[in-house]
Amino acid sequence: MEPFDVALLQKPFENVAPATDTPSTDTVGRIVEIMALLRDPERGCEWDCAQTFSTIAPYTIEEAYEVADAIERGDLDDLKDELGDLLLQVVFHSRIAEEAGQFALRDVVDAISDKMERRHPHIFGESETGGHHLWEQVKAAERRQKPGQTGALAGVALGLPALTRAEKLQKRAARVGFDWPDANGPRAKIDEELLEVERAPTNDARFEEMGDLLFSVVNLARHMGVDAEAALRAANKKFERRFKAMEAEDAGFADRTLAEQEAAWQRAKA
Repeated sequence: MEPFDVALLQKPFENVAPATDTPSTDTVGRIVEIMALLRDPERGCEWDCAQTFSTIAPYTIEEAYEVADAIERGDLDDLKDELGDLLLQVVFHSRIAEEAGQFALRDVVDAISDKMERRHPHIFGESETGGHHLWEQVKAAERRQKPGQTGALAGVALGLPALTRAEKLQKRAARVGFDWPDANGPRAKIDEELLEVERAPTNDARFEEMGDLLFSVVNLARHMGVDAEAALRAANKKFERRFKAMEAEDAGFADRTLAEQEAAWQRAKA
């Protein structure tokens, strides 16, 4: 496959023709029927029949990450496959809910369609203004209508990656004025938290203080306009690339002294 310019994915409305190949009822119906058969108590697959919302949830998260990975690698063939896997998760959860008499896939589609129209009144309604600010206002109003969703931090999903959730919590708090005025505050907080990590007397205390330190690092990244989750993913990728380069350079890398390994690391960096 020819390398794909990932930057093009950041410009979804440039040089894009109107959609002409929307899924038909038959297309969607096929996967719905397949899932219904897989879940059939008499004719279905034993593994699929045994699954619940809870057991499927980790696979749903994993498939979402694999979609993101395909995008980051610019592999559109793989992206097509991973989007299919992610769609299967939606169909799977919907089928379990339908069997319990709660909702079906059609209800899921209707709900998200209603939500998108509601959150874009400047497109589908009478409002003449819109944008991200209005989107956030509508979301906040929706949260206030849900039981137990009244606070500024309501609705930040527990299942998010820790760095991403930390940033979202900080942004929510900032909306009501609880935030540092600039990056100097979180930068000083990092030094304070690092000292507390070093002085922690027990493993439990170190665990807690290390969490505070990481939270402070996310806060600094946010104030500097850096996506902490994306930055760490990039750092992981860089470390993996350099480490593999060291192993490729020297088949006996694992047996070298630390000084020799450090020299190899510097060569990989260069």
